Amino acid sequence: MRSSQMLTSRRFVVAGLIATLLSGCQSVGSDGLMVSDAPPDLSGPAASAIAGDMVSRLAEEIGQGKATVALKPDGSPFGQALEAALKGWGYAVVTDQKADQKIIPLTYVIMPFEGQVLARLSTANVELGRAYTVTANGATPASALSLLKRG
Repeated sequence: MRSSQMLTSRRFVVAGLIATLLSGCQSVGSDGLMVSDAPPDLSGPAASAIAGDMVSRLAEEIGQGKATVALKPDGSPFGQALEAALKGWGYAVVTDQKADQKIIPLTYVIMPFEGQVLARLSTANVELGRAYTVTANGATPASALSLLKRG
């Protein structure tokens, strides 16, 4: 019983850290979209695994392939993997247009933290966050999905 309480406490602390660390990590670009950021040294397999998992969760919230997504990738392996994952799920992706009412602006932040990687996808209405353990062959979720829905 004591070990289960410690595990629950640890999960709560990790979830709190994720929320704290990922809040406020983005800034607004000149076109109104948030500036995305991911480390350039994240491997292709890890970037693809994280992007695939996060986009599948995003699709649960906004509907699979029912929108055009505006994305300002940062040139990192994750930005490329995210664009490919969005297209794989049926979303149209634009990278060079200002967002209008029919387009969903999407931003991301990938941040290393204590041997794991914290990932966040944000739209105006939904924010998803999760910690991942990165391996040579990819990445696996290390925490529950954090979901924030706005109005």
